[in-house]
Amino acid sequence: MFLSDQWKKVLNKLENEVTAVTFDLWINTLTPIQYGNDELTLIAPSITAKNQVNQPAIFDKITKCVREEFNPYTFVRITERNEYEEKMRRGEQQLEKMQKDSPTLKSKFNKKYTFENFVIGKSNQVVCAAMQSVAEHPSSKFNPLFIYGGVGLGKTHLLHAVGNYLNEHDPDLNVLYVTCEKFTNDYVESIRNGKDKTNMDFREKYRNVDVLMIDDIQFISNKMGIQEEFFHTFNDLYQNNKQIIIASDRSPKDMSALEERLRSRFSSGLIQDIQEPDYETKVAIIKKKCSQEGYLVDPDVVDFIAQKTGTNIREMEGILSKVVFYSSLLGKTHASMEDALESLKDYAETERTDLDADKIVNTVCDFFKISREEIVGKKKNKEIVEPRQLCIYLINEMLNIPLTAIGAIFGGRDHTTIMHARDKIGNQVKVNPHIKTLVNDIKSRLLKY
Repeated sequence: MFLSDQWKKVLNKLENEVTAVTFDLWINTLTPIQYGNDELTLIAPSITAKNQVNQPAIFDKITKCVREEFNPYTFVRITERNEYEEKMRRGEQQLEKMQKDSPTLKSKFNKKYTFENFVIGKSNQVVCAAMQSVAEHPSSKFNPLFIYGGVGLGKTHLLHAVGNYLNEHDPDLNVLYVTCEKFTNDYVESIRNGKDKTNMDFREKYRNVDVLMIDDIQFISNKMGIQEEFFHTFNDLYQNNKQIIIASDRSPKDMSALEERLRSRFSSGLIQDIQEPDYETKVAIIKKKCSQEGYLVDPDVVDFIAQKTGTNIREMEGILSKVVFYSSLLGKTHASMEDALESLKDYAETERTDLDADKIVNTVCDFFKISREEIVGKKKNKEIVEPRQLCIYLINEMLNIPLTAIGAIFGGRDHTTIMHARDKIGNQVKVNPHIKTLVNDIKSRLLKY
């Protein structure tokens, strides 16, 4: 009765959303057959009807009205009657066996990383919407989908959210999530063995999937053999209409030593960045974490942590855990502002006392995968100049060192050169989100406790 009544409400709304012909010929012929676990199954009377209502222009309107009457996370599945009955005849046992036998259904997704648990703010709402859209319509919306942003802003959370969503709502799909490091190691292992079967196993793993998600793709830079293999993997999946989702800490145009043909492939779909969370979003994230973990903290503690921490969400959650842990050591069940101040009293000092120019130079070199000789040397190519200028800016901002002393660190450069680099990055931080993200990511590494 509930299903029938809710569907009638949906039809009433849809009648005003589409043309009379579309409504009478296609939508009004759908029959709601099942609703559970936030999924509504609709039966179309024919393959033609199914194909018509599954077109994005119609399907999106159906989904919108369904979510207004059921709940905001409802997944709509439209199938043809014979297909549905055949699936029922196969039964759950056969479906489980198919999943078990598939070599690509091995990705383990963190159950805490769901769309429901992802805190949405101005900084990430567009990325989240894109990822949700791809999860609901793999291969038909944005392909490839390339997301990028600084460390600890939620990219991995969203990748796992897509995996969890697909495993729940479309378990027939082969979904594979790997890091760039894992892809690289698998490829190296396949060529190290030098066996046809090993090479075949590698290609079967990465090309016999419906959805491939690869994290930290920026590490593919400077690895020509890996880029070659990933190029062919990408092409094979794309040509077979398989969904590709890529995450990186920078946009394709900012990835140095990346083959132009790969940069072109990455840019052929939707590219979207995750920006830094604002104060309100940080407060919401802390409150969400408290709710998930059962932490009891005073409101002023939440405000204190949101204001004290930078943009790295993992760092922020780590500081929250530190406060709660300190409180628990005192036998308390509720963390107070006094506990926060005491547990973090050395935080500011720890941030600065162990910092020196050498540490900043080494951290920047490690971040950009370049040598100390290159960054302090005379090379003027973009891959070296930008890290050098960032390094000069950070030393000037974080340490009380004269410009002439900074110039000495960088091969005896004149103080006017140092001033130019400092001012250039300082101005770009204000207007260039990419440079601002780089600065904050490196700071997070330097200030990590």
